[in-house]
Amino acid sequence: MLQSLSGTHTNPPSLNSSASAYLKTSIWQSLEPFIDWAPFFQTWDLAGPFPAILEDDVVGDEAKKVFADGQAMLKKIIEGRWLTANAVVGLYPAQRVGDDIVLYADESRQQQVMTWYGLRQQTVKPNNNPNRCLSDFVADQTQAADYVGLFAVTTGIGSEKQEKRFIDAHDDYSAILFKALADRLAEAFAECMHQRVRKDLWGYAADESFSNPELVAEKYQGIRPAPGYPACPDHSAKRAMFDVLQCGDIGMGLTESLAMTPAASVSGFYLAHPQASYFNVGRIGERPSARLGVATRRRSERLAKAVGAQPLKKKRILRASCASVKTNLGVKWQCTHQR
Repeated sequence: MLQSLSGTHTNPPSLNSSASAYLKTSIWQSLEPFIDWAPFFQTWDLAGPFPAILEDDVVGDEAKKVFADGQAMLKKIIEGRWLTANAVVGLYPAQRVGDDIVLYADESRQQQVMTWYGLRQQTVKPNNNPNRCLSDFVADQTQAADYVGLFAVTTGIGSEKQEKRFIDAHDDYSAILFKALADRLAEAFAECMHQRVRKDLWGYAADESFSNPELVAEKYQGIRPAPGYPACPDHSAKRAMFDVLQCGDIGMGLTESLAMTPAASVSGFYLAHPQASYFNVGRIGERPSARLGVATRRRSERLAKAVGAQPLKKKRILRASCASVKTNLGVKWQCTHQR
């Protein structure tokens, strides 16, 4: 028998009533402090924690070189306005329904905007350890009024034009360096917006104060899982998410295989429960796959590959219900910044 996580939902954080419906700030200039540089070095197969990698006996000299080059190009990106950074954030009344999370348009909780289909760990665990599912971190209708956030950010608008300049000049090194920086800026933007949500828009951690290393170590309350993460390996949630957030308005889209465009983009969910944490769903059986309403064999096989399930033998279609999000509580905040 699967054991679910018995989380407490006696007092979920309510939305900050002072938050504005739309947000526009000069947030781009403050992205650099949020950059996690460690993956930047992995682009060059240089392994080690930052900044210690700069003094590493084996790779330190090369790490210093690419870091200096990265700093120089980052300055050009900002001063030359090579990229545009856009973000949209939505906070919605929500509740757990079994392993799924239902998001609503407003506080009446009558009109659904989407259902986020969850996957619970299936492996039987010793000592009554729980089989986790992300829905465990959201209250059901018998417990308390709860909320869930959606977000999408990109720092990749304009990247193809600049990358082409490097390629046309046969400067492959600069092209790779530029793409790596655009990706780091996208992740930094996601980190920055999550902090803004915690301290202001949602406001459940208004007094938090963390350094960059503490942010990288995720010392704050809450998580922002993305479709494709081990805790939610099914990428199909992006379709409903992008529809609800109207991501096309900020220049973001999805390919047929559900890859985000531009490439330097991040999207996902906000969960605020104090016990919320990341985990690996692992292998699942065919029944949970069927509940997800996998629409085609291709999607079934993609999910099967991600979590070790058997592909579905029959096509099943289940569409999330999407509606307008411009309501008094189920609102979205949109940021547009060019640098």
